[in-house]
Amino acid sequence: MQLAKAIPDKLFFKIGEVGEITGIQAHVLRYWETEFAQLAPQKNRAGQRVYRRRDVEIVLRIRQLLYEEGFTIAGAKKKLAQEMRGGTKLKVVTGDTAPEEIVSEPHEIPPPPPAHPPEFRQMISRIRRDLEQLLTMLNQNDIRGSVHH
Repeated sequence: MQLAKAIPDKLFFKIGEVGEITGIQAHVLRYWETEFAQLAPQKNRAGQRVYRRRDVEIVLRIRQLLYEEGFTIAGAKKKLAQEMRGGTKLKVVTGDTAPEEIVSEPHEIPPPPPAHPPEFRQMISRIRRDLEQLLTMLNQNDIRGSVHH
């Protein structure tokens, strides 16, 4: 099994990226989502999984419990739940770094951004409307294109 890589400094990750970082195949990640309540990536409008950094950290801990410490799924579920409930620090070793300490407490939610002037909000609304129209057109072309193939 390949060693995990350091987690890149970004907010969101696609399932393929999580697989590359953690060394876990996508079908295994999807299965773990059904077994571990703590692992619950969001889905975007297209239905694709969007993992946050915290989700990647949880995947790394599950990987460690199952593959390195020899826990069963049931045992790993119980251990992970205890660790996250107790606020203990999870130790995760990645391939190119020393052990990382991951605090199992929820991340603080950043304060809301400052209010923008009305012109800015109007401009954003126009851009959003244009993008939604573009997506609709692209989806219609995909449907038409798939009928002819």
